[in-house]
Amino acid sequence: MGSLTQHEWARHWQPEELPGLDLLRARYVRHTFPRHSHEGFTLGAVSGGLEDVSLPDGIVRAGPGTVVMINPEVPHSARAGVPEGWTYSTLYPSVELVSDIAGDVTTLRGTPGFTETIVRDPQTAELIRGVHRAAEEGNALAADSVLRLAVARLLGRYGSALPSRATAASGARSAALAKQLLEERMEEPPSLERLAKELGTSPFALMRAFKAAYGMPPHTWLTDARVRRARHLLDAGTAPAEAAVAVGFTDQPHLNRHFTRIVGVPPGAYRKERART
Repeated sequence: MGSLTQHEWARHWQPEELPGLDLLRARYVRHTFPRHSHEGFTLGAVSGGLEDVSLPDGIVRAGPGTVVMINPEVPHSARAGVPEGWTYSTLYPSVELVSDIAGDVTTLRGTPGFTETIVRDPQTAELIRGVHRAAEEGNALAADSVLRLAVARLLGRYGSALPSRATAASGARSAALAKQLLEERMEEPPSLERLAKELGTSPFALMRAFKAAYGMPPHTWLTDARVRRARHLLDAGTAPAEAAVAVGFTDQPHLNRHFTRIVGVPPGAYRKERART
């Protein structure tokens, strides 16, 4: 899927005066997000319809009045839960931004995170929509203020320090090395068999270990990683066609398809919003 249908719309952007925050406001009907993860947090509030979000622990159904909280690097996918789709406003604050707020208003030690995935909290959902309204009106002071109120409220109610990663077992070490090799060879990645051979394991053992460590098989993770790197290139002003080649996609249509599915807007629209800020 390289573009949205006529019944769908989306705006994904980054307010110039709110560093560390991306915003997505959209209505999706047929669009589905494949399994992916984010470097920072995801805080979403549905205002119409129903969204089904698939997480490692199961599926949550997000409707009006609920807030969905997804911690960094947690794999998830999403799709409409009803035929008419869903409309929502989402905040993507960076780890640094949430940590900064947590340092101001909580006693949490370490990296902060959220213990709940979905809660019914209409007041905070309205704050999330308020960040969007203020940012779209160009009122950075209000947007920043409401953002901090929303995040502080969620941290106060559902916040906790994220657990540190346990010492890696042999399978997890193989997965981590495979991830590093795929990052280094993103333009021309090895086959699963060759990758496993380099790491001294079998293809199926590596695939199981990688999925256990990162919630996705290697090929799915690589597509997500390519889109992430393409986003950084687009942020820096790189043209979509150049970004496609740089991250290892065959051509721009392949970037368009995967980027739109994962980010929610086509790369051209994403880059245009960056150029406006």
